[in-house]
Amino acid sequence: MYNVLVVDDEPLICKGLAGLLTSSGLAIDGITTAYSGQEALDYIRMGDIDLLVTDIQMGEMNGIELMQQAKIVKPWVQTIIISAHETFQYAQRALQLGAKDYLIKPLNSEQFLDSVRSVLLKMERPAPQVEHFLMADNEHFRMEEPPSERIERLNQRLSTELVQPEQAGLDESELGLIGPYFAVIKMKLGLTKDSGASFSRQDLNLIQYAALNIAKELLEQEPHTFVFYSPERDINIILQWGEQEMEENASGKIHHLEMIGRSLHHHVELYLKRSCTVGISQILRGPEFLSVLSRQADKAMLWSEQLHDFHVFYYGDFNWHNYAQETSQEVLSSQSNRIVENTRQYIEEHYRQKGLTIHEVAKNNHVSPNYLSYLFKKYTGSSLWEYVVKLRMEESRSLILSTDLRRYEIAERVGYESPEHFSKIFKKYYGVSPSELKK
Repeated sequence: MYNVLVVDDEPLICKGLAGLLTSSGLAIDGITTAYSGQEALDYIRMGDIDLLVTDIQMGEMNGIELMQQAKIVKPWVQTIIISAHETFQYAQRALQLGAKDYLIKPLNSEQFLDSVRSVLLKMERPAPQVEHFLMADNEHFRMEEPPSERIERLNQRLSTELVQPEQAGLDESELGLIGPYFAVIKMKLGLTKDSGASFSRQDLNLIQYAALNIAKELLEQEPHTFVFYSPERDINIILQWGEQEMEENASGKIHHLEMIGRSLHHHVELYLKRSCTVGISQILRGPEFLSVLSRQADKAMLWSEQLHDFHVFYYGDFNWHNYAQETSQEVLSSQSNRIVENTRQYIEEHYRQKGLTIHEVAKNNHVSPNYLSYLFKKYTGSSLWEYVVKLRMEESRSLILSTDLRRYEIAERVGYESPEHFSKIFKKYYGVSPSELKK
């Protein structure tokens, strides 16, 4: 059973879609409605949402921005976009972010339910049963993954020292390395059994083959992306973007790479029951820097030796020039504590701000949202957003009990867009509504 969040700034449309889903007979456990992007984000941060159905034209935060923020928080949430405009640019961006469908208003009821049904069915699809192959007689099982010349040449480009542009010749265009901006993601599988024993070569091939296919499926919406085995049969991914793409959304590309990394880790653990480590490079201009990006991704993964409970590493999160020598745990703890304290202070100064995002808090600390969320949870025991909500709720409770401010005035003071949104969060937090507490 799944939980669906329906978002539209027109309440009648929200309620109508929720009613359709309620009476559809689909495997839906709960349906939540929200009338703004910020309200929807709170539900995604604080609850278990499997499918997001969102309008694209909504006040301060449109559906594309909501989808981007939702993917940062929970990359595995599936999305269906609805829009009153058949705009190619919106549709293209939505699909690039992994939207499963793009529906045009006025919605046809059957078309809408078919779209939701299709998404839920794919979510219900049985996981690849690798263990079934491992236990069965798989002597004759074959995987059609012959090494190709292109893969060999791509691996060579990742391992070769800086190639000068004038020396590369036609190699880039032949390989499809059109860029001009590139990033590299690497995924290394944990390939030992729970008992500590190693798998047989055939078993390893099966797991690696399944992991490669998971990566290819997750990245099928990413244009001009290469997913292939490294010589050690780990997974290499080369992503590339054109000038216009970088101009339109340069600041969001790193968060997009992290979203991909977290999705890879989540799906490998979910379907293959294997741990994995993901290393993410920075973004550089020019295919001659592919080997530099490759080394960055490798180096990022080295931090798994220090942070055993963290699995997706971005090279830019660490000040590598400070780590020429082995860094002690005391130094690492001191640096992490400083980041967390800076974050706590920033949140305490800005929690009343409408539209506050983890992206913004992370930018202030010069680290990625993923790494900041990990550190904050590890050192405080609560998530970033749980801390924001705690501060907002404590102040609003104090205002309710000690002033005659109206509900909308209190909501405004503590950072909520609407009194209705504030009341829902307040009741979820305290178990009573603001008016009940006042009485």
